[in-house]
Amino acid sequence: MGAAHAKAILLGEHAVVYGAPAIAIPVDELVTEVVIEPSTGGLWVDSDLYSGTVASAPSRLLPVTAAIRASVARTQSLLSAASAPPVAREDADASEDLDVRVRIRSTIPHERGLGSSAAVAAAIARAVFDATGTRMDDDTLFALIQTSERAAHGNPSGIDARTVTSPVPIRFDQGVVSPIAVGAPLTLAFADSGTSGSTTQAVGAVRALRDREPARTEALLSRLAQIAEGAITDLEVGDRDAIGARMSEAHGILHRVGVSSERLDALVDAAHAAGSAGAKLTGGGLGGCVIAVADSPAHADDLGGALRRAGAQNTWTVEVPAA
Repeated sequence: MGAAHAKAILLGEHAVVYGAPAIAIPVDELVTEVVIEPSTGGLWVDSDLYSGTVASAPSRLLPVTAAIRASVARTQSLLSAASAPPVAREDADASEDLDVRVRIRSTIPHERGLGSSAAVAAAIARAVFDATGTRMDDDTLFALIQTSERAAHGNPSGIDARTVTSPVPIRFDQGVVSPIAVGAPLTLAFADSGTSGSTTQAVGAVRALRDREPARTEALLSRLAQIAEGAITDLEVGDRDAIGARMSEAHGILHRVGVSSERLDALVDAAHAAGSAGAKLTGGGLGGCVIAVADSPAHADDLGGALRRAGAQNTWTVEVPAA
């Protein structure tokens, strides 16, 4: 068995693409679980998106099949090296000879900027290593997730891979991860806009804007970086209002660089009207989710109701616990 949780970028999306820091949080309320069990007829995958053999999986399952094959190859290489090296090569598809079923169950919405593909890859890797009784260090887990993320996103920064396996919020800066000590619980209302976000499209749109209007875009991205950096102290002292203010300012900038949408803006406005200290889109934008600061779990429930009335497809209450 293996599992992993969702993630959300609290602050710093898009600026992180250009080497600035971002703050990301684990979302333990949304999880992916993977169970590997004996089967017949080769290697099978059973998920909400597809059930069938790995060999016949559609292209949208490429991140999943990449995670399975890379994890199996890695464990086989380690086991072979421990017994009689060099029997197997890590680049060989050792999964072809397996008669097992990989069952994937996830409460993380797909294509909503919450790290679904990274969490699935992490859960698969953990399940494969668990099934073979092989130990796995953090660097190996990260590398296996990144193999899957490259199939999903092309050139992933690594922030998703690090956050879906982190028990605490992190500061991510050009691949370097630092844990953030949260001084007081931070309660958030999450809202699914009901539309898929495209990180690739959103990043491309910001890059095009940066090419057309370099000075203006650089100034906006620089401010996003400053907001993210300043929020670390707010988190450490538990200043909910300051965090909310930073989130609202960040959303305004994300709107100005063209990665928000009418639906996302409407959800942010609804959160403000319902008393949130601050709200913003999370992730690449152009769809996906909105996060809003709540005063308490009860207030988060109220925010959830307001967000659903404003058009959210689904809502969740997420708590970032104090360290």
